[in-house]
Amino acid sequence: MSEPITLNVGGKLYTTSLSTLTSFPDSMLGAMFSGKIPTKKDSQGNCFIDRDGKIFRYILNFLRTSHLDLPEDFQEMGLLRREVDFYQIQPLIEALQEKEVELSKAEKNAMLNITLDQKTQTVHFTVREAPQIYSLSSSNMEVFSAHIFSTSCLFLKLLGSKLYYCFNGNLSSISSYLQDPNHLTLDWVASVEGLPEEEYTRQNLKRLWVVPDNKQINSFQVFVEEVLKIAMSDGFCIDSAHPHTSDFTNNKIIRLIRYK
Repeated sequence: MSEPITLNVGGKLYTTSLSTLTSFPDSMLGAMFSGKIPTKKDSQGNCFIDRDGKIFRYILNFLRTSHLDLPEDFQEMGLLRREVDFYQIQPLIEALQEKEVELSKAEKNAMLNITLDQKTQTVHFTVREAPQIYSLSSSNMEVFSAHIFSTSCLFLKLLGSKLYYCFNGNLSSISSYLQDPNHLTLDWVASVEGLPEEEYTRQNLKRLWVVPDNKQINSFQVFVEEVLKIAMSDGFCIDSAHPHTSDFTNNKIIRLIRYK
């Protein structure tokens, strides 16, 4: 094995050997480290590559083992695909294509389980009636919670592209609230008549919207209808045994299945 060489890939350091980096001569790395393409150095004298440092670990491990090993909960396939395309390691390109086919087959059959909870809560707030004149007011508010589990990580990503929280005047995708690739918990409130907009922010109250329809979800019935619409567009159907279809929008636990 040749002498160790340290790479700075997007700010992340890796140590490997020249023989590993040039194991596929026709690749970008093969060209860079055989002298065909000039390389850059960082301030410490390490070879610098201006690409994603985190993803490079999978590229380097493939050079070492000729196997593409990804964690079960790997969620950056698109980024990996772009990095693999840059480095142009043909056997890795083929291995990634096989991995994507494998993941696609595993995603075809899926289960979606939703547990719903709703409660009424009293919210207190101040109302400005005139300059420097405020009155204390209160109102009942519907608070919703939905615990969502799906064996299809891609479906939860799809759901995240349709449902958004409204908070502090901004819309943000629910995808950022994923507990892990298969679990998602949503907590939101219905709009309260007379509640000033700034009170939603002050009391940390999030509302839920469907985009691009710009439709607010103020009840479980609307939530179930929208999730059902999204799920059915992705091939899911109602599990006839749980619940009965005639009571679908009234159940606290809902299960859908997909067979392909």
